[in-house]
Amino acid sequence: MAELRKIIIDGKEVDVDPNLTLIQACEQAGVEIPRFCYHERLSIAGNCRMCLVEIVGGPPKPAASCAMQVKDLRPGPEGAPPVVKTNSPMVKKAREGVMEFLLINHPLDCPICDQGGECDLQDQAMAYGVDFSRFREPKRARMDEDFGPLVGTVMTRCISCTRCVRFITEVAGVPELGILGRGEDSDVVTYLGKMLESNMQGNVVDLCPVGALTNKPYAFTARPWELTKTESIDVMDAFGSNIRVDTKGREVMRILPRNHDGVNEEWISDKTRHISDGLRRQRLDTPYIREKGKLRQASWPEALGAAASAMKGRKVAGLVGDLVPVEAAFSLKQLVESQGGSVECRTDGAKLPEGNRSGYVGTARIEDIDTAKAIMLIGTNPRIEAPVLNARIRKAWTRGAKVGVIGPRADLTYEYTHLGTGRAALKALTDKPHEDALGRETLVIVGMGALNEADGEAVLSHAMKFAEMTGSKFLVLHDAAARVGAMDVGAVTDGGLTAALDGAEVVYNLGADEIEIAAGPVVIYQGSHGDRGAHRADIILPGAAYTEENGLFVNTEGRPQLAMRAGFAPGEAKENWAVLRALSAELGAAQPWNTLAALRKALVGAHPHLGEIGQIAENPWNRLPLRAPAKADFHYKIKDFYLTNPVARASALMAELSALAHARAEASIAAE
Repeated sequence: MAELRKIIIDGKEVDVDPNLTLIQACEQAGVEIPRFCYHERLSIAGNCRMCLVEIVGGPPKPAASCAMQVKDLRPGPEGAPPVVKTNSPMVKKAREGVMEFLLINHPLDCPICDQGGECDLQDQAMAYGVDFSRFREPKRARMDEDFGPLVGTVMTRCISCTRCVRFITEVAGVPELGILGRGEDSDVVTYLGKMLESNMQGNVVDLCPVGALTNKPYAFTARPWELTKTESIDVMDAFGSNIRVDTKGREVMRILPRNHDGVNEEWISDKTRHISDGLRRQRLDTPYIREKGKLRQASWPEALGAAASAMKGRKVAGLVGDLVPVEAAFSLKQLVESQGGSVECRTDGAKLPEGNRSGYVGTARIEDIDTAKAIMLIGTNPRIEAPVLNARIRKAWTRGAKVGVIGPRADLTYEYTHLGTGRAALKALTDKPHEDALGRETLVIVGMGALNEADGEAVLSHAMKFAEMTGSKFLVLHDAAARVGAMDVGAVTDGGLTAALDGAEVVYNLGADEIEIAAGPVVIYQGSHGDRGAHRADIILPGAAYTEENGLFVNTEGRPQLAMRAGFAPGEAKENWAVLRALSAELGAAQPWNTLAALRKALVGAHPHLGEIGQIAENPWNRLPLRAPAKADFHYKIKDFYLTNPVARASALMAELSALAHARAEASIAAE
């Protein structure tokens, strides 16, 4: 870090890094600087001019604080520290002038604008603008662009800050937006008039400081002050993005990102943001019992009694689904094992080693990606499996990191060295690391596409050996939000899924919808949606979705995080842990807790690291013994980004996005 330099900001002397911009230095000094185009995670554009400040002894005009560094300031007389003023008459007049120009063509849409109440232009016009305008000319109008089903546009409101252009190009890595024209004729448009294709495009709505880009599915449904805001955790993938769930009454209206520098920074994927309509459709809101091949509604006492009768004296297998909180997985394990059964969470067949956290989580943190000099991706397509993590890899690539890929070729939004498509390439690496392509200090990321086949353990052993040979940090990229937490509480069976289901007379399916259960055993399904699991079920116990109960989730790097209840489950659906507690009483083996707090106390007592919310436990390195993998290519596990779980499959919007993605992939290309 460079030696600190003294500057005086509004009469207050501060020591700051000379490489900081003035706007960052002012923030460190506690001085607010208005801005529209500047954003700390995007490149500097310097085109809105709202952040003007006065440099004493400098040019006789204000300077853009976002585009000038502290080291560019000249010292005062006799070497005195440079002086910056942010509230002088010059600055006040300049800001009022800038605001007047920005509002020349801005329509008076505030009463009907979705940005109303959380609009930067509104706030800064009140704080820094004037109460009149000298312009009487007709306002400019612009045609609205069609960006697709997610981002609505009212381009007349656009102030050409270019935040959306910079985000799509720099962070998402899909350069789909640009500015055409100059001056008054400039317009933000998509190339060739196409719709946006990035699976992170919804973030441009958060970045837009006016109402030019809005959340199209949410449009005209609620005002910010009507919403109840709940901080929670996303479960659409295992990345563990921090989110805010906004509800109106019992209904989830929208989902927004929360800032967490160690995980998702301030971005979320489009599936995370727009899944809310899936929480309203195809919900299970009452218990069901199958009689003569048809499901009929039942009361809770009847359904619990039927489930208990089915389980008593029979071999029971418990399955933990992908969206289940840790408390429910822990409770199911206690329940099924009390009946002499076994529980399994690796429902996709992933060969993850029981009890070896370095083998099913790894030793790396997500934020280690930022400083990695080289990144090796094995059997994973992070653009589909974890888009926000992929954006983080892209950020490392822009800083000079080299990326290597073993697996099918894919568009990852950054350049990479393709080392092969399968296990032979991985084995070649462990025989002799590809130093020219990647260098050392590599961060190794292994995906489920490499681990969910029969030789997954052998593949994992070679990946761990490569990490050990190169002194690399190691990360397993999961795609199921519940997987790491369920592994932590030991919801696994020796021999995996096959051994758990072998000879089972009753299958207790806790939200496992990505698996087909063969005919034969009685299936008790507990979940939130009428999806694949409910179609196979003989008894259905309706549970809460992730926004409807307090729950603990452990993300792919092993960080426990709390998802908080934003609303209540529909109809007679209950919280998942409470259903299991009631069923245990019916079985005559009542679990020793009556509240979620008591359950968590037992959970943390058995697994203390789960009580360290937001912290990542250090995992001792325990490499698996080397075994020979098969001779085959890897296959990426997720084929359709938008339809990966029951909530997504219930969403009409996700179905539309999936259909559009398939249509793009199958579009014919004209011969030249």
